[in-house]
Amino acid sequence: MDNFELVKATSRDMDFLFRLRKITMDEHLQRAGVFLDDEQHQQRVQDLFEHSFIIRHNNQHMGMIKYVTTDRHISIKQIQILPAHQGQGLGRRVIEFYIQQAKQQQKDLILTVLKDNPAQKLYQRLGFAYVGEDELEFHMKLQNAV
Repeated sequence: MDNFELVKATSRDMDFLFRLRKITMDEHLQRAGVFLDDEQHQQRVQDLFEHSFIIRHNNQHMGMIKYVTTDRHISIKQIQILPAHQGQGLGRRVIEFYIQQAKQQQKDLILTVLKDNPAQKLYQRLGFAYVGEDELEFHMKLQNAV
């Protein structure tokens, strides 16, 4: 999966984003002891919605990324890939895109990942290191981005 495009999410994408969140997050959240109802999932979709982008490949919705840029860093708030498209390199390619953006802009690249989410192995391979944690998540930062 060589190329992808990022398309700003609109209100028309809400159903897709809700389904995507439930299918990609419920398992990890429940293993962490967090059980969200549909309303809580919907609130999470709407949180920072203006920073949400649909990940598309061959005109198909494959996932989403939500990120915030400040003067000092790019913070990936969420990245979710449909299960049918996981393990094919798309998530890696999207993260590599933001690694390049951070380097070009001379900013830190940070993210959090649920402690039980296997995606943290991908982040480590891409150069992220653990810089902290809370009850549910590890906080990670790209090493040598700036």
